[in-house]
Amino acid sequence: MLSSPLPEFVNSAVSLIVAFGLGTLIGAERQYRQRTAGLRTNVLVAVGAAAFVDLGMRLEGAPGGTRTVAYVISGVGFLGAGVIMKEGMNVRGLNTAATLWCSAAVGAFAGADFPLEAAFVTAAVLAGNTLLRPLVNAINRAPIDESQTEATYEVQVTVQADAAGPARDLLVERLEAADYPVGGIEVVERGEDTVEVVATLVATAVTPGELDAVTAALGRASFVTHATWSVQTAD
Repeated sequence: MLSSPLPEFVNSAVSLIVAFGLGTLIGAERQYRQRTAGLRTNVLVAVGAAAFVDLGMRLEGAPGGTRTVAYVISGVGFLGAGVIMKEGMNVRGLNTAATLWCSAAVGAFAGADFPLEAAFVTAAVLAGNTLLRPLVNAINRAPIDESQTEATYEVQVTVQADAAGPARDLLVERLEAADYPVGGIEVVERGEDTVEVVATLVATAVTPGELDAVTAALGRASFVTHATWSVQTAD
């Protein structure tokens, strides 16, 4: 006689209900913040992860659940990439993508019959997205000390194409005289007769005032059309 499937069905139902409830908590906070991935998205990610992990365990036991978790991780990675947008030098959506990833972890715990652990992950996600906001705001409001930031600095000089060689030599000379060693240098075409010589500085403490002085000196050269510098903070 076949055993009743009811216990397994109840177990699956409990896993999905836990995933739904905890996903709702995460999603409600995201919806309140008007994020791209809100309530429904986070709930669906948590429930979907729970369903797949639960199915893998019912078919092949713990090994099946383990393999399914690996696929869930990679699959949610693709989903998270869809909410990341690059606007110029700014990247948006990283926090949303990370939250989706954590929602999947909540669902995976629920699907693997670890509801308490799923609740702990949920609490950690909510704490990260809410309790840490004042700290983030305080850090963002603090004055920036350029010498303490991890960033990539570039000095650009625009010249006529036939002056690229002298401009390159002058750029390296001025930067090394200011104790800013050059990590790399390249020439970028900006038109038929114009090029931009770009020097990337070796990671070091940089004083904006000193770079301003260097670019001002470069700009006084007769063959230099324009000289400036830029900074890109590390991820």
